[in-house]
Amino acid sequence: MDTDTQRELAQTFQNRHTETTADPLVLPNSWDAASTIIYEAAGLEAVGTSSAGIAAALGVPDGEHLARDEMLAVVSRIAHGVGIPVSADIEAGYGDTPDDVAGTVRKTIDAGAVGINLEDGTDNSESSLMDTHRHSEKIRAARKTADEADLPLVINGRTDVFWRDVGNEADRIEHAIERANEYYDAGSDCLFIPGVTDAETIAALVDGLDGPLNVLGGPEVPPIPELNKLGVARVSVGSGPMRATLGYLREISTALNDEGTYHQMENAIPYSDLNALLTTSRNHHTE
Repeated sequence: MDTDTQRELAQTFQNRHTETTADPLVLPNSWDAASTIIYEAAGLEAVGTSSAGIAAALGVPDGEHLARDEMLAVVSRIAHGVGIPVSADIEAGYGDTPDDVAGTVRKTIDAGAVGINLEDGTDNSESSLMDTHRHSEKIRAARKTADEADLPLVINGRTDVFWRDVGNEADRIEHAIERANEYYDAGSDCLFIPGVTDAETIAALVDGLDGPLNVLGGPEVPPIPELNKLGVARVSVGSGPMRATLGYLREISTALNDEGTYHQMENAIPYSDLNALLTTSRNHHTE
């Protein structure tokens, strides 16, 4: 991907986050080139990668257990396989320091991504969330790196207050708003608060945040038209589609093993259709 094309995609993606009169940006999450190409063919305007999905596809659990370069190799195949903006889930930045995050962001930009997702959750037994100031410094490092590359990278600042059930339930809205607004001041373009499912909480977050809210969609979350009415700016789906696909594969496996039948494969994309879709995508987007 040439620099001008990447910059145009980044600006398109950036603009989509500032269109206050637009419907929410629906950002499905992919785990390989094929899943991304299918999203693009369905008419979706951008895609985010799923760190959990990519890791699982390579046989590794989520949580930066997959090496950074292995993750970014998949991001590169995804970004170069489609003509829509791709945002990369870089987890906590693959490093403890702002310099580590800066290096990861440089490599992510080199991979062709035009956005990143940067989370504040940790595996530390003493604290499940990173110090707010420390995470803000990571975001500032990411913004500085993008500016040096002259790329309007969309930074999605994620806080896991709800995702990890941090603190007293009654205090979580205020806690999440406080953290997310610091991340916005540090340079985030969008604020991701996964784990919220009810309309009242979502509305309170929209009201309290200084920037646009990204909600994680799923079976327990209000549908997108309702999220639109609540003021949500962006809806992603995380590892849900990948896990649903594996769930369906488990049903196929059970039918093959227990019944000796193939009926679970009736909804498969026809071989010729899939080949044609991948061929068309390759011809359009391969350098």
